[in-house]
Amino acid sequence: MKPILFDVWGFKVYGYGFMIAIGIIFAIILLTKRSNKAGYNEDHILNMTIISIIAGILGGKILYIITDFKSIIKNPEILRDFGAGFVIYGAIIAGVLSVYLYAKRKSWDILEVFDLVIPSLPLAQGFGRIGCLLAGCCYGAETNSVCSIVFTGSQFAPNNVHLHPTQIYSSIFDFILAAVLIWYDKRNKGKGKTFILYLICYSAGRFFVEFLRNDPRGNVGNLSTSQFISIFVFIIGVYLFKTHSKNNKSV
Repeated sequence: MKPILFDVWGFKVYGYGFMIAIGIIFAIILLTKRSNKAGYNEDHILNMTIISIIAGILGGKILYIITDFKSIIKNPEILRDFGAGFVIYGAIIAGVLSVYLYAKRKSWDILEVFDLVIPSLPLAQGFGRIGCLLAGCCYGAETNSVCSIVFTGSQFAPNNVHLHPTQIYSSIFDFILAAVLIWYDKRNKGKGKTFILYLICYSAGRFFVEFLRNDPRGNVGNLSTSQFISIFVFIIGVYLFKTHSKNNKSV
């Protein structure tokens, strides 16, 4: 854990924000490279990306406020921390919606744009989870496993306790998912299927990683907020994938 990476002339560079920035940069590079090959205007793609990033940040914060309103009332200070109080599904939903609206306004093929954009999302998420590790948030439950991590001086995680390194699990999963989506998109001919594959894989992976987490993040019954949402995202993804396959066979 290293909340503050370094200090430049009195300006503190925080690990979480730094990794988020790195993730966004690499996501934009990947998207730009892929969109250029597909013949899209680079400036328009960049504009869409900036809009989706802003929408994602707002969406993640808004969903957190909705799902964990009671905790915020007790501790409103948490909203001042950019890294804390953030639901990634809110960011995904808002980001996807902004991409949809922008693509529709430009009269682009929406499914094609979704396939083009989606590999950049888990790539950025992978770097973001490294940021979580540096900040000490999104931590795991206690474990006696050899594969564990111990925080000291964390403002979020329990200190001097062996915990599941859920941030590392999530980061590795996200990077692998990004690579799989790029590979799949090169071989897949059906528009929208790369995006659908992300819905299925990410929701399944997130659902199981949530069992190993122990940070306060809102809940619906016995499930965390993200687990609850993951169930519906997975069902929708499977349904869309099957429907897409049936439509292709009937053509």
